[in-house]
Amino acid sequence: MSPAAAASPARIDPRTFLWLLVALSLATLNAPQDVWDTIRHLRVPDTDDAMRLVEVRDMLAGQGWYDNTQYRFLAPDGVASHWSRLVDAPIAGLIRALTPLAGPDLATGLAAAIWPMLLFGLFCTLLHRGVNAHFGGRAAILAVLAATQTFGIAIQFQAGRVDHHNVQILAILGLAFCVIRGGFRAGLVGGGLAALSLAVGLEGLPYLALGALYLAGDWCRRGRAALPCLAGFGLGLGVAAPPLFAAQTAPGLWTATRCDALSPPWLWLATGGLGFGAAAFVLDRSRTTGRARLALAIASGIALIGGFALAFPVCLDGPFPGMTPLVREHWLLTVNEMASVRKSVAQGRWEMLVFYPVVLLATLAASLMAWRGSQRRAWSVAALFLWPGLILGIFQFRGLYIASGFVPLVAGPVIDRALTLAVRADPRRGAAAALGASLISTLWMAPAALAGWLGAEARTGPDLAAAFACLGDAAVRPLAALPAGTVLAPIALGPSILLRTPHTIVAAPYHRAIPGLTAAIEGLGGTEADLNRVLDAFRVRYVVTCPARPADDLQAEPAFATRLARGEAQSDRLEPIALPGPLKVWRVIR
Repeated sequence: MSPAAAASPARIDPRTFLWLLVALSLATLNAPQDVWDTIRHLRVPDTDDAMRLVEVRDMLAGQGWYDNTQYRFLAPDGVASHWSRLVDAPIAGLIRALTPLAGPDLATGLAAAIWPMLLFGLFCTLLHRGVNAHFGGRAAILAVLAATQTFGIAIQFQAGRVDHHNVQILAILGLAFCVIRGGFRAGLVGGGLAALSLAVGLEGLPYLALGALYLAGDWCRRGRAALPCLAGFGLGLGVAAPPLFAAQTAPGLWTATRCDALSPPWLWLATGGLGFGAAAFVLDRSRTTGRARLALAIASGIALIGGFALAFPVCLDGPFPGMTPLVREHWLLTVNEMASVRKSVAQGRWEMLVFYPVVLLATLAASLMAWRGSQRRAWSVAALFLWPGLILGIFQFRGLYIASGFVPLVAGPVIDRALTLAVRADPRRGAAAALGASLISTLWMAPAALAGWLGAEARTGPDLAAAFACLGDAAVRPLAALPAGTVLAPIALGPSILLRTPHTIVAAPYHRAIPGLTAAIEGLGGTEADLNRVLDAFRVRYVVTCPARPADDLQAEPAFATRLARGEAQSDRLEPIALPGPLKVWRVIR
């Protein structure tokens, strides 16, 4: 070895350096305190996560596989959940496997922390393989790195996130890569993933519809070359959906129409996809023309949609049939995930800047590259799955959930191209670098924080930190020391009470429980007479309020329950109970 060589410093391979950044990002994805609180105190990010754990725990305690009724919710009849046992099962399996080592309580916390991490590992693996196949290895590593920095993804895979949105992100991303790849086998897998998404929840339905339209349009345009993927998708969807439905639905409910879950209306569309794929296969054997293919696609679409409208008209109004204006206005439209961009801006919630811009820029970048760049099929599919999320997200924040999963798919190749242009000293390198940086959510924290600081006085939204504190273990666990009874509490507090206490509840944030939602809105937001009527109707034993998040006032003056919590009113039916924490609690004495 020459002296010059011996003196030269060792150089780190660029890809090794990128993997080190990925490892560091993964290690810091969850704050250690959050993980610890999830394990020890069942800290969960959302009310749905708490209810999922309640559902899983009841199943482990002996409740039947097909019986997903929560009997402590509007007891004694309870409320039937529309959630999938296919998500409950692996979480229950984790808890059961960990219980001999850690005991049931700690095992539940460990499962709540581990399950989202396992899913994120699967997401990163799928993302890396898909991007690597079409854009190269460096772009794939950069995509994984971007995923760790995308808030829309991070919130869905954080510790305690046992709800089903992360599973749906995985299924839809997998479907997109199958559509990009093409071929019968990829189409078959994609159809199976589409069926899984339907079985888990209907939020992914717009993406599945667009994926099916893309494949149908591709077949109309290219004919036999595009047939294998279309036929495989139709076969996978049509064959997988019925057994997934049967696996999680009691036989007595197989003919029941449920607009909010996989049931006959959606099976009609799934099996219709199988029929269209078979018809396309038969028609294409005769080397038909593009016009004939288009006619078949249009006729099939009319038959599917027309049959759906005739057989299941109730589902044309959406997944919330029977919801009253009172419940819609004072519950559904107040939920954070239902907030529009306009409402968020009006309330001064500038933290939304870390979510919307990256989805917007990713959508525009993918659309531009689909029009002008290479790998046009990959870019066009990415744009196809980004647009519905962006449009829905303008009106409802939850529309960004699945779309955020596609931001790294765009960010990885865009940043890779920016690095290539920088090495070549290309004059376009500045614009490419700016676009690549703008696709990283964490960089938007600075303008979001600045906007929040400058517009602090304009913020009218609720104090989310204080409201979240009312849902935590430290606030709710003291209620467990009280003799079991029915609790009238704020709607968002219901799942945490079920998870941490033996009590029954009147209300929780679920659209199938309209009577309970109505009772909580009127009882906690109305007059003393309204509260007394609810106490009698539901045989309430305890009244609980969260001063940081009072109910909406249903009259000109503040609600009686709100004034009661402030010490501005008294009731001879309610006896205050002193408990530690932010909650105000009363016992009903007559």
